[in-house]
Amino acid sequence: MNKQKIRKLNNDLHRDLGYFFSALVIVYSLSGLALNHVDDWNQDFIIQKDTLKIPAEYKFENISNNNIVELSRLVNHSKYKLYDSPTSDQVKIYYEDASFHIDFSRMLGFYEAVTKRFLFYEVNVLHRNSLKEWKWFSDIFAIALIFINVTGLFILKGKNGINGRGKWFIAAGFFPPIIALIIFTLFK
Repeated sequence: MNKQKIRKLNNDLHRDLGYFFSALVIVYSLSGLALNHVDDWNQDFIIQKDTLKIPAEYKFENISNNNIVELSRLVNHSKYKLYDSPTSDQVKIYYEDASFHIDFSRMLGFYEAVTKRFLFYEVNVLHRNSLKEWKWFSDIFAIALIFINVTGLFILKGKNGINGRGKWFIAAGFFPPIIALIIFTLFK
């Protein structure tokens, strides 16, 4: 195979694999951004917390299924899964993705709802390999990214290619991770 055919094959593979894996690049990039900020916000869930004043007509001694339904309406729920009494003056009501903890000694209710964060939950499931079978496709993707990167190095020829200014950009690309590792090692 001559150089021209090898170059065409290289460019075609780079282009086609780039197109094929473009959606996954976006998936892993979004998830990577989210995981970079794991200490700043919950990437998977939105947690809503509210404190409510419980109306005086409700008393712990009078708790029944009907009262639980009425109390549930205070937090916009019409159906509960179950309820229990962690102490002699508290009731905790459980819903599909929420709970309502009522403290009758203070006449306060503490509501907490958990909902999946749109898009980020799903991309994080893939990025963390939470699906067992996904691990193998993720490995293929990692290898493909290396291949796409290497084939990309040889697309341009001449002064803009790898033998021209390309080699300087490649060399410069090593500086950020090296500097980060030095800083991490020195200030660990």
